[in-house]
Amino acid sequence: MEIKSKIIFTYGTEEEAHVALGSLKPDNMDFIKAHVEKNNLICDLESSSLRTTLATIDDLIFCEMMAEKIIDFTNNE
Repeated sequence: MEIKSKIIFTYGTEEEAHVALGSLKPDNMDFIKAHVEKNNLICDLESSSLRTTLATIDDLIFCEMMAEKIIDFTNNE
């Protein structure tokens, strides 16, 4: 069975979406195809295992939360 998932993160600006993309790329080059459209970071995942898909999504969301905190911190300075 092949499992496909799409997660869309929406940011205030396109620049913020690019910052988030840059922070996610090093960890997920082989598992996630990600790109920016306007102020959205779009992540497409494919796997043959539900367990792998869920673990990858969990890691992705955690990394995105960290990227969001960094963006918020830099915007408040």
